[in-house]
Amino acid sequence: MNVIVSLQEKQKEKQLKYERKMLRELSLKTLRLNIRDAFQMQELHRQYEDYCIELGIESYLLGARYSKFGYHGESFFDVKYRALEEEQQLTETLFQFLTSMTIREIKLQDEELLFESCQQFIGLWWQEGYEKGERRYRLKLH
Repeated sequence: MNVIVSLQEKQKEKQLKYERKMLRELSLKTLRLNIRDAFQMQELHRQYEDYCIELGIESYLLGARYSKFGYHGESFFDVKYRALEEEQQLTETLFQFLTSMTIREIKLQDEELLFESCQQFIGLWWQEGYEKGERRYRLKLH
């Protein structure tokens, strides 16, 4: 007698397997260095760094998920536009966290710079995931 498995469970299982493979290629050291560069801080509170790492990984995996569209012929900009809403959500989440956790009041100009830094950070890791994911598809490693 065969066990009936729903399609959603199978898709979820396949996605988790793919994400695990993608995470093997991600360097935590590079991610930490990029966080310090993106936000121009040598010393970053552990809580900030952990949250930035979490959202950087999420952005990386998002780019990897969308890389299949690039492999199947869509241009990079079309794929980027397709993922724009989710990428913006990650950017806003990171920005809200960083502004809500600050001790001092942030000036409007500093706030704009922080938002741009968040956008660049999330965008960079989305692109990194996209490129590595597309390479995995081309090499038939997915």
